[in-house]
Amino acid sequence: MQSKYEPARSLTDFHIAGFGHHEGLSVIEHLKLGTRVNLRFEPDCPYGPEAVAIYCENTKIGYVPRDKKDDIFKFLYFGHDELFETIINMVDPHAHPERQFRVVVKISDAREGK
Repeated sequence: MQSKYEPARSLTDFHIAGFGHHEGLSVIEHLKLGTRVNLRFEPDCPYGPEAVAIYCENTKIGYVPRDKKDDIFKFLYFGHDELFETIINMVDPHAHPERQFRVVVKISDAREGK
């Protein structure tokens, strides 16, 4: 029996930009493989009005890199906050702070639970 085609839900993945410059160290013990984090656009960000910050609960841990944020920003700006599932998918505690954590952004499956 052949299975039905199912596209990957992964939209993009990246290392957290600016991790060493924000409050990531204060929640580092919570940042494990599989931990969900949240994305929020920050129109008043000094790095630009289309910046997308990454939060662990209510703590900003960094940003989506500039070259990965365009589509994500547009969806967040227009109120589609629930569109994404953002998850820590790599942890390397021995790497430089900007390379310790990698995040994957997946598209939520609205069909789940139906």
